[in-house]
Amino acid sequence: MSFEIDVTIERGAARIVANYKVPKGLIALFGPSGAGKTSILDTVAGLLRPTRGRIAVGDTVLFDSERKIDLPPERRACGYVFQDGRLFPHKSVRDNLLYGWKLAAEDQRWLALEEAVDFLGIAPLLDRMPRTLSGGEAQRVAIGRALLRGPKFLLMDEPLSSLDMARREEIMAVILRIRDELKLPILYVSHDRAEVERLADTVIPIGG
Repeated sequence: MSFEIDVTIERGAARIVANYKVPKGLIALFGPSGAGKTSILDTVAGLLRPTRGRIAVGDTVLFDSERKIDLPPERRACGYVFQDGRLFPHKSVRDNLLYGWKLAAEDQRWLALEEAVDFLGIAPLLDRMPRTLSGGEAQRVAIGRALLRGPKFLLMDEPLSSLDMARREEIMAVILRIRDELKLPILYVSHDRAEVERLADTVIPIGG
């Protein structure tokens, strides 16, 4: 499954032009803060509408300005892992995970709750609240929620940036397992060169 992104994005006075088609695997958008990496991710997710262009993942066209195609976010079959996790603070870990699972149509689910919990090693966390989790634990839960959404691909926005070195290593190992064992295509944003060199099959420089 390849990512095809050819869009123009306007945010305030800034104009971001992205034009590339990349193969399967983990694709990293690499560059300094403010270069537009997250904006590109948001256009793929359907959270930001490009001024013009086309976005396709595999055989599915998500956006095409000429053909007037603009699938809503819930129809784009993607899981989004944000920099800060964005867990629901009033829901337990179990309920945060089940939120992702319930969002998926029954025929789109390819991972059960128990399988995700086992894959991520988070069984001891299920009854805890997000405020009691470490940064690494919270990101594992956020990744689990995204996987239980039944995605065809993942978007990851700086998922390691707020973690200390030990937790970064933990989550990096999880991402490598998703790439290598689940074979899930990933579009990944980072400003850390060592991180993308370790994780990415393809690196696309953005800005800078």
